[in-house]
Amino acid sequence: MVHRMVVQYGQPTDAAVFEERYREHIRLINEAPGVLRYTVGRPAARNGEPPATYLVAELDFESAEAMAATMRTPEWAAAGEDVPTFATGGVSVTFFDLEDVGTTPAG
Repeated sequence: MVHRMVVQYGQPTDAAVFEERYREHIRLINEAPGVLRYTVGRPAARNGEPPATYLVAELDFESAEAMAATMRTPEWAAAGEDVPTFATGGVSVTFFDLEDVGTTPAG
């Protein structure tokens, strides 16, 4: 069963610095073994107000055990040490197993 990590980054104090440093962070994560899929998205503004979350990253692993093994690697440690260089708006992390519950029919 796929295990997912969802990382939500709050609005940074300096978006340009966040973007520059996050590109390096992407490289560090991509060097870590065991990550099956790594995607990011930016929440849309509603009613002209910026969302509280600046960026959401989703990382998939083969299992919770595989994620735990990845988190013990030097590559993952380097990525973790990098977070304070750009995540000035705070970070929230959630972990869970994915459960397929259906799809939308094509058409």
